[in-house]
Amino acid sequence: MSVSPRRALLRAVLGAGAAATLLTGCAVTLIDGDGSPAAGIAGDVTAQEFPIAGASDGDVDRIARNALADLNTYWTEQFPPTFDQDFTPLAGGYYSVDPRDVDPAQYPNGQIGCGEPPESVEDNAFYCSASGDYPNGDAIQYDRAFLDELAFGSGGSEGYGRFIPALVMAHEFGHAIQGRVGYPFQASIAIETQADCFAGAWTAWVADGNAPHNTIRPAELDDVLRGYLLLRDPVGTGLNEGEAHGSYFDRVSAFQQGFDDGPTACRDEFGQDRPYTQREFSDADIATSGNAPYEQTVELFATDGFAEFFQAAFDQLGEDFTAPTLEAFDGEAPECGGERPDTDLVFCPDDDTVNFDQTDLTGPLYESEAGGDYAVMTAIGIPYGLSVRDQLGLSTDDQDAIRSAVCLVGAFTAGVLNGQSTVLSISPGDADESVSFLLEYSDDPEVFAESGLTGFQLVDVFRSGVFEGLAPCDIGA
Repeated sequence: MSVSPRRALLRAVLGAGAAATLLTGCAVTLIDGDGSPAAGIAGDVTAQEFPIAGASDGDVDRIARNALADLNTYWTEQFPPTFDQDFTPLAGGYYSVDPRDVDPAQYPNGQIGCGEPPESVEDNAFYCSASGDYPNGDAIQYDRAFLDELAFGSGGSEGYGRFIPALVMAHEFGHAIQGRVGYPFQASIAIETQADCFAGAWTAWVADGNAPHNTIRPAELDDVLRGYLLLRDPVGTGLNEGEAHGSYFDRVSAFQQGFDDGPTACRDEFGQDRPYTQREFSDADIATSGNAPYEQTVELFATDGFAEFFQAAFDQLGEDFTAPTLEAFDGEAPECGGERPDTDLVFCPDDDTVNFDQTDLTGPLYESEAGGDYAVMTAIGIPYGLSVRDQLGLSTDDQDAIRSAVCLVGAFTAGVLNGQSTVLSISPGDADESVSFLLEYSDDPEVFAESGLTGFQLVDVFRSGVFEGLAPCDIGA
């Protein structure tokens, strides 16, 4: 974050109308239910039923084969109503490669898709479109050793779960869909995020129990979103760079849009007017990597930024607003109503204070690799949102209150992205920090007070605020 260059008073009308000028609206889907078995309903697809050139009998190839078989089933069903034409299977086939141990005899003429050597897919997966200029076009290939590391970790590091190889297959299959119907427009970031959206639509079909060979547990959806942190562009990458894939927030948002709204949203919502949070660092951001000092974050941006935004929101509602007092504490929360809360984020209605633990939460959050100034803003914004609800006579101690408060932080983010704040401006990577915070602390009762919401759900609610403004945040706006 940085200080806003604007000095005029905020006069924009906030809410559904104003915030929707930044981003297109979308629904919110909440995933409930118990964990499902790891195996699909019909078990694993055999190599004879679904050949993959060069495949081994390891876990990654098994997961990839199951995913690719179900992707063919899904798009055979969904392609006609979405694009008004029949789906044609990939003519060039599928290729699995371990670049450290390549046997050219396993591949036609020693080649994978595009007529490329097997080693060309190292640390990658890609779709190769059909062309008369090379053999084996209209094909998907992947480095199984790379996907194994992403899924299961290596060298003592943890992976991102068994569904990650399936997610990568779904993304590449999204490019195969584009190869059949055309690309949204010739910008890499639009092409890549639309493929993320198609992957999300397929994943929702899996989550609903429709896939013969794949299942996904609710908690695994958190791992899917965490995996996108590795797949995002480096913070500060330009929006129009030739190989741009999108920021963490951009990619997660596209995936969740497909998950919530299905393939028609992926078809319709990725035109030239789709906005993205990815952008290059300004000269001021370069010196700080986009991070404001901690003291400025909590004493200026959180205090004045939230107050400015919610004053305008209450003006729209015709209600009086009093900004709560923000107070940091060190390890032990101050008493509230004769009791001492045991959480790191506290809204105390008795004196309308927002309290946050700078020793155990906001300080370490600011210093963490995936954190920073806007992660701190997001954390403080949650009890601040509870104060907003309290002033409107709404609940502050149930799941609906947490959902609403997280949504309000998203709506505030939309306002800042729209340039409606005279206090602060958002730097590249700030919205990514919100996603990381919500995922990593979703199951921490000292932060979310056992809200019962998964990280996937919290990010989805935050995204709804960013995309739709105050309208979905359940405060009557």
